[in-house]
Amino acid sequence: MNNLVSLCNSTMKLPSRVLTLRNASVVEFRHLYNTPCDQKLTFKSKASFSFNQNSQFHAFPSPFLAFQGVINNTQKLICLTSSSFGLHSTVSRPYGVPVEASAVETDKNPERLCVKNCNNAKPQEDENIVGGEVPGAEYGNSRASLESEIDKEAWSLLRDAVVTYCGFPVGTVASNDPGDKHPLNYDQVFIRDFVPSALAFLLGGEGEIVRNFLLHTLQLQSTEKTVDCYSPGQGLMPVSFKVRTVPLGDNKFEEVIDPDFGGSAIGRVAPVDSGLWWIILLRAYGKISGDYTLQEREDFQTGIKMILNLCLADGFDMFPSLLVTDGSCMIDRKMGVHSHPLEIQALTYAALRCSREMLTVNECSKNLMTAINNRLSALSFHIREYYWVDLKKTNEIYRYKTEEYSMDATNKFNIYPEQIPPWLIDWIPEDGGYLIGNLQPAHMDFRFFTLGNLWSLISSLATPKQNEAILKLIEAKWDDIVGHMPLKICYPALENEEWRIVTGSDPKNTPWSFHNGGSWPALLWQFTLACIKMGKIELAQKAVGLAEKKLSVDRWPEYYDTPSGKFVGKQSRIYQTWAIAGFLTSRMMLEKPDMASLLFWEEDNELLENCVCALTKGGRKICSRDVAKSQILV
Repeated sequence: MNNLVSLCNSTMKLPSRVLTLRNASVVEFRHLYNTPCDQKLTFKSKASFSFNQNSQFHAFPSPFLAFQGVINNTQKLICLTSSSFGLHSTVSRPYGVPVEASAVETDKNPERLCVKNCNNAKPQEDENIVGGEVPGAEYGNSRASLESEIDKEAWSLLRDAVVTYCGFPVGTVASNDPGDKHPLNYDQVFIRDFVPSALAFLLGGEGEIVRNFLLHTLQLQSTEKTVDCYSPGQGLMPVSFKVRTVPLGDNKFEEVIDPDFGGSAIGRVAPVDSGLWWIILLRAYGKISGDYTLQEREDFQTGIKMILNLCLADGFDMFPSLLVTDGSCMIDRKMGVHSHPLEIQALTYAALRCSREMLTVNECSKNLMTAINNRLSALSFHIREYYWVDLKKTNEIYRYKTEEYSMDATNKFNIYPEQIPPWLIDWIPEDGGYLIGNLQPAHMDFRFFTLGNLWSLISSLATPKQNEAILKLIEAKWDDIVGHMPLKICYPALENEEWRIVTGSDPKNTPWSFHNGGSWPALLWQFTLACIKMGKIELAQKAVGLAEKKLSVDRWPEYYDTPSGKFVGKQSRIYQTWAIAGFLTSRMMLEKPDMASLLFWEEDNELLENCVCALTKGGRKICSRDVAKSQILV
């Protein structure tokens, strides 16, 4: 529904972003790093827009979506069910649908975004696309004869999970089990969970749902959000949202988008990774669809900057890694991943590289681009130098001196050799290695976290040598990390007293279950992408083959339990959407590796030229630029 974001051709001039909050007096924000062009943008509440029937909402040009919404106060709300979104994976939905609405306003709850009286109308072809075709449709049609039964089942389930808003697809629910009487928040659209669904639709030539998702979640970024009378920083993206139908009386209804910024989540933790995933998806949408109009728009440029302002804000930290609380990423329960978890650092690095590509360079963004480059350079050095462990580095830690007080200290974080867990010494292979899960003063978390290592490889946060070593480790420890179902979220599991202390005796995160060593099919597409980047197609095919044998038979579970991933998780939801979409995306990336190559990054030599150390002012002996260069494969 572009009519929420871009209002053109009307009788009044509106700002690039429309936000109306009945319960707020003024909402305003500033952008850091924008001087001297920093301007204050103010949105006033209770704004009402009156249009005549000739006024129109005009969509920005796009090869995927172009429609006009005509204001008509007499229309009633008629919304499509999710089953009406597409009939087959190879049939492209018409991209050009008129929408009618009476006003843009909000529900009394200021966190709800709503459009009243929207009406589904007969689809029209986009006149800018010859024959109604869209980018990727040719590939989707060529795939028709190659689809297996499991592919057809997966596509059918993915389409059944689609959520519509005023008749238009805006996302997919986390789980779509018809027998689940207590879905909790699994019936909501999660930003993190939607990414593999978005990629499946994009690779299948269907971009409307992704475009709509990006538009609506951008609007939610600026809604008012508070927990116990405290508001988080501007720019925070919601962890999820739900489309609700609210009765108005006299057989009238309105649809509202109700976001959750962590205020309803378990533990009330803000979703740090949501904004990072949103930026990554925005870049992927442009790369795969060829439609760069979204990322070039002023409101999207603003949205990116607001997220970056949170990530790049100055604080008390002495290091470039992002400080977060436990449960602020995919592992959203207490699992000892507070402080500087690898997953957040890898996603931050990827989002910064995305932003570096998408931001328009001008006087207003010059300082921000400098800040991005400096953080990329510093973060890559920090992770490569201090998070990396292999057999050689483990031996060095084993011989560390402690209590060093000098600028030239080797053991900068005062790590005690006794922290090396007994399992690690015999587990780590001769020619493999990985990035540890976390680092903070006097503590190294030696667990292997799959998502963080995969995204360090995909984004080139790790060096080329380290990338090769990560895949070698996964291959050497296949039974531990992959087993019967790819892939372990972390290895090994916390057990016994350690489990009780770290998790607080969490009954869901028991050893080798859920986030505590469970096996998650949703990680498959990221492993496939990493394998394609490193030329290890056979590894990805092997993992996809394992998933194909079990996922459909087990009704597409959320996760698997036991050290080898043999059993369906004891509390696992079935028909989990990102397990379904992750499988489909993996299959399509293996069929079209050239499309997959649009989603990863190679080593950026320009970043290596940016030295973030002031060697003449400080006493630092190791320069990040020189160390990073020395680790590049020739």
